[in-house]
Amino acid sequence: MDQHCQARPSPYRWVVFGALAAAYVLVFFHRLCPSVVALDIMADLGAGPALMGLLASAYFYPYAAMQMPAGLLADSWGPRRSVTLFFALAGVASILFGLAWSTAVAVAARVLVGLGVAMVFVPTMKIITCWFPRGQFALMAGLLLALGGLGAYVASAPLAMLSAAFGWRASFVVIGLISMVVGVAIWFLVRDNPADKGLPPAEARPCATEAPAIGLWQGAMMVLGHGRFYPLAGWFISTGVVFFGLGGLWAGPYLAQTHGLGPADVGHVLSMMAVGMVLGSPLLSWLSDKVLRSRKAVLIGCAVGLCGLTAPLALAPADIPLWGLYLGSALLSVFCAAASGVGFIAAKELFPVEIAGTAVGLINFFPFLGGALGQPLLGWLLQRHGGRGPYAAAVYGQAFEWCLWIALAGLFCALFCTETWGRPAPTEGDH
Repeated sequence: MDQHCQARPSPYRWVVFGALAAAYVLVFFHRLCPSVVALDIMADLGAGPALMGLLASAYFYPYAAMQMPAGLLADSWGPRRSVTLFFALAGVASILFGLAWSTAVAVAARVLVGLGVAMVFVPTMKIITCWFPRGQFALMAGLLLALGGLGAYVASAPLAMLSAAFGWRASFVVIGLISMVVGVAIWFLVRDNPADKGLPPAEARPCATEAPAIGLWQGAMMVLGHGRFYPLAGWFISTGVVFFGLGGLWAGPYLAQTHGLGPADVGHVLSMMAVGMVLGSPLLSWLSDKVLRSRKAVLIGCAVGLCGLTAPLALAPADIPLWGLYLGSALLSVFCAAASGVGFIAAKELFPVEIAGTAVGLINFFPFLGGALGQPLLGWLLQRHGGRGPYAAAVYGQAFEWCLWIALAGLFCALFCTETWGRPAPTEGDH
């Protein structure tokens, strides 16, 4: 009997998802951890704001550069193998970061961390397309991003408390060891598709690893040659600059120096980013799927919200009340990190399932390009206007004006994004 007639989702898919989600939690930790311990790292390594911006953003350069290879490897070499090897590298690099004896070593370690965790998100999306029915993809993508919010939380208040008790160095060594354990667990628990586990497919269709193959470079050219790809890419760049520039690094020093918050309180404010991700990711996926039935409307709405959020940071950075800081931290995550889940779904729907990994991998390059640009840009602006610090509110306001302008550019891009209406692109055989 044809296997498609016996198609049914296996309960084992949740084991697969759980192992990969654990890795994604740690991906978000590594991504956002500099913010809450930035001042400690600067003091320990003798780094000024411009150098600290470079150190933190060193994660993003290899991460962004690896997104196209990540999609290609997920489509050819196999997602399970890719995740396991690269995530183990990230664990070793995190230990090296904790042991770093100079800024140069710390930068090199952050580069290796970024390289290692770059191979988690895209292969995970690839595996989800095979283990879950197509109608659940948006839900699972939103759930994965929501679970990533746990990593954002661990990188805020818990990291602040751990660092206060044992120091930032010991904290990163422990996280590195945990990352290595998760990488080993993925190798033993995860399979690329149900057939590799001797299970029936999730539904009566070939998954992306079973469909007729499109050549690697042919698939990349199909994506990059599509004119509608680029407004979405521009929107992702703008969200990356603002989210990673603020939430990933400079929000912590801003809260400490402008509002006088201690390390624990800074961690509590930044922990609201996790709340925004956990609640916002499934909410926005549900809105785009069931209520608005539109990807573009969600992207535009979040772009408008981000403009409204960055305006007071630029115009009156010292006048925001404490409750506004908590709310703003959560909304920053909703408008950027949670909204990216809808953006990834839109990117996936622009292209045939055979190149789903390549499409998501290529679009995933752009938010991290934004992070690679945003963190050092804000650091350079702070140093230009205020020297080596500490900084007055006006100095932060001058730097954050760039976040407002970049958010407005993101809104412009969102207005020109292509609406997919939740319909996947036809496969090559359907043309």
